[in-house]
Amino acid sequence: MANRADIANLISNTDSFKQAQHSMYPPGTEFLSSYIESRGGAFRSTMFVGLQAFLREYLTTPITVDNIDDAEFLSREQGVPFNRKGWIGLLNDHDGFLPVEIEAVPEGTVVPTSNVLVQIVNTDPKYFWITNFFETALLRGVWYPTTVGTISWMCRKIIEEALRRTSDHAEMARKYLHDFGFRGVSSLESGSLGGMAHLVNFDQTDTAAGPLAAKKYYNAVAPGFSVVNMEHSAVSAWTRSREGEMFRTILEAYKGRVPIVGLLTDTYDHEHCIRNILGKEIKEVIQNFPGLVGARADSGDPEQVPAETTEWLMESFGYEVNSKGFKVLPPCIRVVQGDGLTLETFRGLYIELERRGLSADNVFCGMGGGLLQRLNRDTLNFGQKTNAVCVNGQWIDVCKTPTGSSMKHSKPGRLALKYSDGGYQTVRKDSIPVEENLLKPVFRNGKLLRMWNFAELIERSERAVPESYYKDVIAPMRIFSPLAGY
Repeated sequence: MANRADIANLISNTDSFKQAQHSMYPPGTEFLSSYIESRGGAFRSTMFVGLQAFLREYLTTPITVDNIDDAEFLSREQGVPFNRKGWIGLLNDHDGFLPVEIEAVPEGTVVPTSNVLVQIVNTDPKYFWITNFFETALLRGVWYPTTVGTISWMCRKIIEEALRRTSDHAEMARKYLHDFGFRGVSSLESGSLGGMAHLVNFDQTDTAAGPLAAKKYYNAVAPGFSVVNMEHSAVSAWTRSREGEMFRTILEAYKGRVPIVGLLTDTYDHEHCIRNILGKEIKEVIQNFPGLVGARADSGDPEQVPAETTEWLMESFGYEVNSKGFKVLPPCIRVVQGDGLTLETFRGLYIELERRGLSADNVFCGMGGGLLQRLNRDTLNFGQKTNAVCVNGQWIDVCKTPTGSSMKHSKPGRLALKYSDGGYQTVRKDSIPVEENLLKPVFRNGKLLRMWNFAELIERSERAVPESYYKDVIAPMRIFSPLAGY
């Protein structure tokens, strides 16, 4: 018998009440169709990612008798009736694979909210109840990586705007946001899925599970890079009086071996470290390092400290003025802000740099909980709802229209996603030719029908989209300066 503590058992990977839902549908029910959408929320659009990881991890492996026995044991303990007959039948009729078809928009696509992203229907009328049974796991497998991916994508739009306004190097956009979130997530799986979603938009990460997930589920090749960084334990171990010696030793040790080394400058007195240790004591060591040295602040105001640090470094190392009239540190040194960042403070940081006449080139960032953990299903109001039911051979449109919340109104009828006139529109599936429907069948009866690779996700995420998809996010960057108003 399987281990009864196996939380990955698909039959138990659901809300407990789901075990009794099979008996609650109308007599004669044959097919159920459901769909997933973001009903709006923090952003006007979503970058869809994560479904393929869920399908490969959970739905391409058949259920077993042990899974059924263990789930029944748990249901009895919880006092919920269990559909043993249905599960044994599914095991015998379909070798334990779920008889469902799943359609989805190609991953990496950026779609305005309130549009269908995924649609599910059972393929065997005997098992109509299976469509919504695994809603809990499927919705979780979609909303979390898509929400992280969307936050990361919006950050990408912020840095693209900042670089366009103040830099000569817009091609560097994928380097400016490092994932520091691994220790702040709720689980290893969260780190892997959220870290993977971030890598669709940026190349930098310290969440090691992210690249591993991208490689495992999307055949990614070298999807994420890190740098040699230090932590406070190493700096403090040398004691305060030897802080400069420690930095010098690290730079000498890695000279010619790595392209980037980050120096942690706030263990004691950040301003003193920048102005006197980096700017005087080891200035020549930094200038002679054959690569880039990052001065990383890990405390203080995340919008002001990076700008102040940049100006302090310019006092010692000088600066150039780029073609757009903004000051840039010499190529041997940059500032790294790795604490206190959310989408809002990330944006505020680059606004402050521009206000002071400093190019966005000067500061690279790392985001932790604000990227991978400070979010929930309601950030983008994700939901999975039944949209059609077939009873005794007749399809019926269904939806929910609660008087208490218009946001929770769902869409009736089998759906399709159409692209025309530069925009997306959710329409009835029978209203357009099959070839115009952007929802593509990706899974049927235990088999993957399509496999997206990570390069395809990146390419889709970088396609031009109407500015309305992210205008609210970059709008505060255009309040002042001669560049505002276009």
